Amino acid sequence: MPKNFYTLLILPKKHSSAKKISLSGTVVKGVSIFFMSLILFMMYFSYDYIHIRRDQAELKRLKAQTAQQRQQIDALVAKVEQFSNKMEDLRQFDKKIRIMANLETKKEKGQVLGIGGPVSEESRLSSKMAADDRELIAGVQKRVDRLMDDAVVREQSFASLLALLKEKKSLLAATPSLWPVMGWVTSEFGKRVNPFGGEIEFHKGIDIATKNGRVIQSPADGVVTEVSYQQDLGQMIQINHGHGISTMYAHLSRALVREGTAVRKGDRIGLVGSTGRSTGSHLHYAVMLNGVPINPRKYLN
Repeated sequence: MPKNFYTLLILPKKHSSAKKISLSGTVVKGVSIFFMSLILFMMYFSYDYIHIRRDQAELKRLKAQTAQQRQQIDALVAKVEQFSNKMEDLRQFDKKIRIMANLETKKEKGQVLGIGGPVSEESRLSSKMAADDRELIAGVQKRVDRLMDDAVVREQSFASLLALLKEKKSLLAATPSLWPVMGWVTSEFGKRVNPFGGEIEFHKGIDIATKNGRVIQSPADGVVTEVSYQQDLGQMIQINHGHGISTMYAHLSRALVREGTAVRKGDRIGLVGSTGRSTGSHLHYAVMLNGVPINPRKYLN
């Protein structure tokens, strides 16, 4: 047999004669090339199929991730919208308090209270659907930055408002608005005829005639700065209320406080009497602003 032929023997399991197949070298080579090509094609097809499947799986994962991110963006937009509404409520609340406390600035007086409002839900959703994700995120970021700036302004505004209200509260507590004692006003503030000589004089307070021994109350918060006995005023007390305001009580029968005592509005400070230069049981009550006597009726309710 020539060299370019190959013999294939087939041996069956049972006892039978062997079969012999002779193939030329050209056929064997062609069959080998065919099977090798088929194997390579199957390998390429399998690789391409696996690659496609992997891309599909990655695409599916990215779609799911995109959907989740979209939900997160929508939730963020909703929270920013709520934050914006809360900041608007705080701004309106700030303005209302300032109006009630008469603390408006010139800039705030030109602002209109309680009109306008956030964009409608339909407009917001349509705007989101039409916008690109990056533009939407950039817009949300800008809005958050504006809201943070507004939050800082609100914080500063509330801090200044609190300081102003504390100052007003302190001033209100220091204002001698209570009558120190109940009785008849027998001599007003201003010019009068002196009861001891008949000449015209300036009366620096008011005289309140009342029962001897009646309790005198502090008309405002303050600190007792003087408790003494003087020839003309008799037993007297002076209280500094701060903010340049002080009060003086004269002709007492007895002082119930000492110098340095802190008193609150309504506290007992002394008893009505007729000591010093006096014609009868009464209280001489005076109010000074920065050392200048003023009419006590300016503060009395």
